[in-house]
Amino acid sequence: MRISARNQIKGTVLEVTKGATTSHVRVDIGGGQVVTSSITNEAVADLALKVGGKVIVVVKASDVMIAVD
Repeated sequence: MRISARNQIKGTVLEVTKGATTSHVRVDIGGGQVVTSSITNEAVADLALKVGGKVIVVVKASDVMIAVD
């Protein structure tokens, strides 16, 4: 995967909480730190996000996105 955003942090999915249209994804980035991202349920399905899965947290401006490699 190639992306222009420079703020990329590897982590592990701790929890995926699905709502009606949006999910909250909690990611352990190490050192006791957890980042939470709010993404669509469709994105969760497309990325096949699951607890324990390895992801990359991409931070751009005020948005937090999730990426997989």
